[in-house]
Formats: sequence, structure tokens, C-alpha cells
Amino acid sequence: MNLRTLKWLSMMLGVVAGTVIIWQAYTTFQVRYLRPFDNQATLFDGSHLQLPTELAGPGPVRVVHFWDPTCPCNVGNQQHLADLMKQFTNRGVSFHVLHKPGTRGYLPDDLAALEPLSNLPGSEHMPASPAVAIWDRQGHLAYFGPYSEGAVCNAANSFIEPILTALLDGRPVSASNTLAIGCYCPWAD
Repeated sequence: MNLRTLKWLSMMLGVVAGTVIIWQAYTTFQVRYLRPFDNQATLFDGSHLQLPTELAGPGPVRVVHFWDPTCPCNVGNQQHLADLMKQFTNRGVSFHVLHKPGTRGYLPDDLAALEPLSNLPGSEHMPASPAVAIWDRQGHLAYFGPYSEGAVCNAANSFIEPILTALLDGRPVSASNTLAIGCYCPWAD
């Protein structure tokens, strides 16, 4: 074999090896991080939800994050929730978390300030998570539903920022029953 043929074979072997490595990285990413979601509409009915006795009544605006650590849809909203906490905690909003019964997991460090709730009356009727419930300063349920519609959740498509801003400005909000399409996991087993 002459030197020219050897160089050509080495180059082709390098191209094939590079292609295989790139393909493997792509498929690994796709399997690990891209999840299909059910494109069905989900009805979030907040008529059963109540704050626990220790939080009920007048107080700060209260946000309860419904968290299922086994749900891949939570990955998309955790950064958004951390951003909400940074933006609204100093403005008089308290943030809480209700862990799905029967599951185990740990929230990321930037969500460690969420105050855990042991129970939330009416949460057994929840259809899906991730979800959020927001109570106004008088203790009335103002919003119950998803953070947004679609496969991802961020400030650009979120329902939460405008609701919190309205409540902090003293404007009433009544959206405790919502119908949405997005990435959700069943709450009840």
C-alpha cells in the first residue's frame, strides 16, 4: 500500500468514526432528554383545593407547586420556578411545595427554599402535574392549573407572572378551573 492510499483510508476511517460518535451523542441526548407528551387536553379543577389550616385566611400571596419527582415534565419548569422565586419572594409571595404521595426525590438546590406541605386538602382530586395553585392575600384560590401550555415552560409562555403581578397590584384573579394542553403526568395513581 502506498502512502497516498494509507492517508485516504485514514481520513475515511476518521470521517466514519466521527459520524458514529456524533450519531451516538445525538441518540443519547434524544433518549435521555427529549420526551414525547400526550397531546390531550387536561382539565384542572380547583373547586376541591383548600389551604391547610396553618396557611388559610389572610396573609401573603401563596404559591403551591405540585411536584412529582418521577415526572419528566418537571425538568422543564424547575428553572422557571426558581426564576419565579427570585422575582417574587421579596415582593410578598410565599412559595410551597406538595410532594406527590408515594414518590421519593429531591428538589434541586435552587428550589430548596420551597416550604414543604405535608398535605393539601383536595389535592387527591388533582389530575396532573406539574401544576401550581395560587391563593390571594385574602386566602381565596385565584389560580389552579399548569405553569404554561405546550411542551416547555418558561417566562415567555407562562401564565404565572401575570397572575402574581395582578394579585400583588391588588387586582382580583379568578382562574381556578383551566383547560390546557402540555407535558403532564397523572397525579393520582
